[in-house]
Amino acid sequence: MDTTQRDSQQRAHEERRRELLEAADRVVLRDGPGASMNAIAAEAGITKPILYRHFGDKGGLYRALAVRHTDALLAALRAALDAPAQRRARVEATLDTYLAAIEARPQVYRFLMHPADDQPEGQPEQGFDVGRHAAPLLRRLGEELAQVVAERVDLGPDGAEKARVWGHGIVGMMHAAGDWWLRDRPCPREQLVSHLTDLLWGRLADAGDREGGPAF
Repeated sequence: MDTTQRDSQQRAHEERRRELLEAADRVVLRDGPGASMNAIAAEAGITKPILYRHFGDKGGLYRALAVRHTDALLAALRAALDAPAQRRARVEATLDTYLAAIEARPQVYRFLMHPADDQPEGQPEQGFDVGRHAAPLLRRLGEELAQVVAERVDLGPDGAEKARVWGHGIVGMMHAAGDWWLRDRPCPREQLVSHLTDLLWGRLADAGDREGGPAF
């Protein structure tokens, strides 16, 4: 097989994988954490063994969906951080971007962050065991945010360490507060954003921009 044929086959495989992930997305939007491999295969018009062939198992499909949605969320967060605005306004925009994303697609959020703990006994195919996957997803967000902080904010001689603590701490705060807010809706989103920004603002208001880095 020559290079052209291999490239063509690779493109076809990637396109088929994208179509299957879109089918999985539709089922997740409908069923949330209860999305099953049977339902996803039916939505894609294929058999379950074909689905396994592309993703290995339920965990493989979950990880592919997590990467897909995390990539999109990170792109939106970076855009908010890069927007031309004062620092506090950018902090608010970043927090609001995260909360707006989970508010717009709550079933996707629940699928990524909560196990399907209400599935009937003896029916393991009813849902994904996603609880054990949530921590790596949050760690990735924390590392990405830590890098943004380290590149932009002058935190002194131990800045790299502080940036990692801040990155993971901010992600933990957003996740915990957002999870509670999405379930209980105790206040409007704008009010939650303002309260969380107040919580973060103390040291951020005083820190200078990192010399030679993008402004924050």
